Amino acid sequence: MRQARSIAAVLATFAAGLGWSCASSQQLRTPEQPGQILVVLLPDGDSGVVGRATVSNPSGTADLAAARESTTVAGNQGPAPVTVLSETEVQRIFGGALAALPPPPRHFTLYFRFESDEPTEEGRALIPEILASVKGRPAPEVAVVGHTDTTGTPATNLVLGLRRATMVRDMLVAAGLDRSFIELASHGEAELLVPTANNVAEPRNRRVEIAVR
Repeated sequence: MRQARSIAAVLATFAAGLGWSCASSQQLRTPEQPGQILVVLLPDGDSGVVGRATVSNPSGTADLAAARESTTVAGNQGPAPVTVLSETEVQRIFGGALAALPPPPRHFTLYFRFESDEPTEEGRALIPEILASVKGRPAPEVAVVGHTDTTGTPATNLVLGLRRATMVRDMLVAAGLDRSFIELASHGEAELLVPTANNVAEPRNRRVEIAVR
């Protein structure tokens, strides 16, 4: 399972001695009680996956494991019992900070024809959606990584993976994307989406993966 993207924005420092570990958590000094720190576990904005968070200090520990679970810490006291905030409360407290976060990364996969750097028609059809995702970002980064199945040798597949990545880059540039935004790489047959034995023509391994950040 993919790890949840952390959307934590540090809006206040923890009290001395307070430790935390989290995925998708948010903390804030509550406006109702300025000396109190609130920690809330929020779902990943891209996938909706909820991680976990542990809030601890010498006086106690609180584990957050479900969406919008929260705890508060004041002074040297241990974390308060876990409660669940409503979506309305989350927006009231964190709405401004959440709105200021950059959009989550987008991931796309274009599949390719056998022993070819020619994408399938379904893959070509993703180009407009990729461009739309890039245009919504002030300083976009686009990683384009080519992959192959296990037919051929590792050396030739590394070259083929780069040819596929280059083909996708050229398609994006031809559609209007600035070439300087794009980084190319090839993993050849080293990172199979579907594990197979050697010399197996698996269509899902013949792909280019694109990450728009």
